[in-house]
Amino acid sequence: MPEISRFFGIIITMYWNDHNPPHFHAQYGEHEVIISLNGIVMEGKPLE
Repeated sequence: MPEISRFFGIIITMYWNDHNPPHFHAQYGEHEVIISLNGIVMEGKPLE
């Protein structure tokens, strides 16, 4: 798994051959969110 960073139990990954738009995955325990590089949450739930 292409791990970019790991801190406070949060794992940030990015895949070079993934679908567009460019984005990263953030995983914390059983939760995952996919965020585009312009800050839009593509999958998962943003904090309210």
